[in-house]
Amino acid sequence: QVQVVESGGGLVQPGGSLRLSCAASGSIRRIYAMGWYRQAPGKQRELVAAIRSGGNTNYADSVKGRFTISRDNFKNTVWLQMNSLKPEDTAVYYCNVNGSTWMGSAVRDFESWGQGTQVTVSS
Repeated sequence: QVQVVESGGGLVQPGGSLRLSCAASGSIRRIYAMGWYRQAPGKQRELVAAIRSGGNTNYADSVKGRFTISRDNFKNTVWLQMNSLKPEDTAVYYCNVNGSTWMGSAVRDFESWGQGTQVTVSS
């Protein structure tokens, strides 16, 4: 079992900043990638940013230059620094973790999601 817990959401004015945190724990053999997705009301869940174990990152075009994803491989933790926030960034943000775990003597891949944290950008 792998648990994923997010924190750091809240209400912020346009132009403000927030920092989201996500920690994965449990029976983790290796983490391949960690990322952040978001889902606004009436819209599909979309990738915001992701980072692989080697440090490679990718971002949605809408957040490039404003958001920064970072990771601590030893602590299985990922952060999303969000600057210059806009009302259209309002959504529930979910942490996603892909890796491998043990099932008895075997190794299997897993994908786990956090429960989500609300980010609201409004004046």
